[in-house]
Amino acid sequence: MLNNHLTQLLSELAKLGEENDAKASNKQSKYLNITHDTGEFLAFLIKASNTRRILELGTSNGYSTLWMASALPFNGHITTIEGHEHKHQQARSNFEKANLDVQIHSVLGDISTTLKQLETRYDLVFFDADRAIYMDIIANIEQLLVPGGIIVCDNATSHPQELKDFMHYLSQSPHYTTALIPVGKGEFVAHKAS
Repeated sequence: MLNNHLTQLLSELAKLGEENDAKASNKQSKYLNITHDTGEFLAFLIKASNTRRILELGTSNGYSTLWMASALPFNGHITTIEGHEHKHQQARSNFEKANLDVQIHSVLGDISTTLKQLETRYDLVFFDADRAIYMDIIANIEQLLVPGGIIVCDNATSHPQELKDFMHYLSQSPHYTTALIPVGKGEFVAHKAS
C-alpha cells in the first residue's frame, strides 16, 4: 500500500513524463516511463515473490524505481543504472523526495561496463534500457540472477521486433519459464529454474 506522499509524487512524475515526452525532440530527452499499471504489476510481483534484491537497467527519472522500491521489505535493496547524467541527477532527487534513497543504489554509467563490476546477486532484474544491448548483456545478467530469480522486460508488445531475439532466447532456454503479460507496453517475464 503506497503512502499518500509517494502516491502524490508518482502522480506528479507520471504527468511530468507525459508532458516532457510529448515535446521532447529526441529519444535521449524523453523519460519513456513505464505505465501506472506496469508499476502496480511490478509492485505486486515483487511482493508475491518475496524479492529482496532488484537490479534495474535504465533509471530515467526514477519513476519505475520508486514503484519497485516501495514494494520491497524493510531490508530490501535496488540497484539502478542510468547512462545519462541529467536523468541520473533527477532520479536521485526524486528518491530523496520519496524518502526511499536509503534502499536505492543509483549508479551513473554505461550498463554493459557496470554489469561486469557488480558482485551482488539479484532476485529480480528489470530491463528498461537500450533494447539493442540486451542480447550482448544477457550472459552477465544470467550470472547475476539467483536460481528462482525473475527477469522482467518492458516494451514487449510496443517494440516486439526489437526484442524478438531476446524473448526467443529466454523462451527456448530450458532454464526459464516465460510469459507475456498484457500490461502497459507489454511485460515479458522469465522465471529462472531453482
